[in-house]
Amino acid sequence: MTAWRMWGAQLLFGWMNLVLAVPSIYLLLGMPLVMRQHGWSGTEIGLFQLAALPAIFKLLLAMPVQRVRLGTAHFVNWLWVMAVLLLMLYVGIGKANLINDRVSLFALTFGISIVATWMDIPLNALAVQYLPRAEQLRAGSIRSAALFLGAIIGAGVMVLVQAKWGWQAPFVMMGVALLLGCIPFAFLRSKAGLQSEATTHAPTGFVADWASFFGQEGAKQWTSLLLTSFPFIGAVWFYLKPLMLDQNMPLEEVAWTVGIAGGITGAVFSLLGGRLASFLGAARAIPIYLLAALLSLSLLTVAVWAEWGTTWLVVIALSIAASMGAVSALLFGLTMFFTRRQRNASDYGLQSTIFTLARMAVPILAGVILDHFGHVTMLSALTLGVLFAFVLSCRVRHSVGVSTEALLRNQ
Repeated sequence: MTAWRMWGAQLLFGWMNLVLAVPSIYLLLGMPLVMRQHGWSGTEIGLFQLAALPAIFKLLLAMPVQRVRLGTAHFVNWLWVMAVLLLMLYVGIGKANLINDRVSLFALTFGISIVATWMDIPLNALAVQYLPRAEQLRAGSIRSAALFLGAIIGAGVMVLVQAKWGWQAPFVMMGVALLLGCIPFAFLRSKAGLQSEATTHAPTGFVADWASFFGQEGAKQWTSLLLTSFPFIGAVWFYLKPLMLDQNMPLEEVAWTVGIAGGITGAVFSLLGGRLASFLGAARAIPIYLLAALLSLSLLTVAVWAEWGTTWLVVIALSIAASMGAVSALLFGLTMFFTRRQRNASDYGLQSTIFTLARMAVPILAGVILDHFGHVTMLSALTLGVLFAFVLSCRVRHSVGVSTEALLRNQ
């Protein structure tokens, strides 16, 4: 693959990850502000978040993508089928203002969540299939940066677009972005078609397929990192806005610090983290990035306990965003490493479900601690979680590093 084709493919996959992230973030994180303005209760807004549940079942959604052939280059064809369904849902949700039609809005949001989650599977299966192993850490860092930018666009920019140009405008923009991203996949069909026979072969039975994933060298150690490395620092980021409000920081300053500056910082360090990891190697990068996260969370805990003030909170919040970007870039890249080319969809779906379950469970537990014991105890518990992940990474880094190096030699 020439350098130009490689960069074109990287940007295409990054664009599509951004396109798939924005609608869910807009509907689940940006829309609650509009809902509140139109009289939705806190309970109704909370129940609306159940529309995110399809992400938990990605391992089940991956099975038909892996096994059901849709002609030559079936991953591309799966992508296009999902794109058509997503465009139809955009038309349905955008044709009339549904803010006061709670049932219809939830049903269509749930549908968008299912299709966007499903579409993510052939997209990243294609990335594993098309990109050389040496480029997959960079692909992970680009994907991580795209998700940070998606948070800024979905939870911020799209809300402003809706306020200025009306209910339909965000869905029109998301539909156009989706179309622009899908068209270039016609040029990937030739290589995808040549590899389609190898990528669709899988053991009979779902359980056998999943069990074979853990038979890879280093896969069990990698899974332990996937369960522990991100959820604790991710939970801190989830509660950072209300925490800063409780520390008497003005709402606009919180929005700019966490929502805008934090998102940009996370995106930048996602790209830098992926680049640095390619030089350090996975065995060194994992504990280094987790140590940076541990120091950031420890500082935040002390700053809240000692009441250091808003300036320190801003600096520490940006350091948390930086470490979170680096960690997520490495995790996304290693997820691609441990996705076998002959089982692209099923391996990716299994790892995504494991990651999502941990990412959703830890904030719930952190919220219970917050309600009963306060911010300092919650932050202390999450810091201990990152400490556990750091110690674990030091124990398993050799196994994970050997596995990734073997994949690079055998690509």
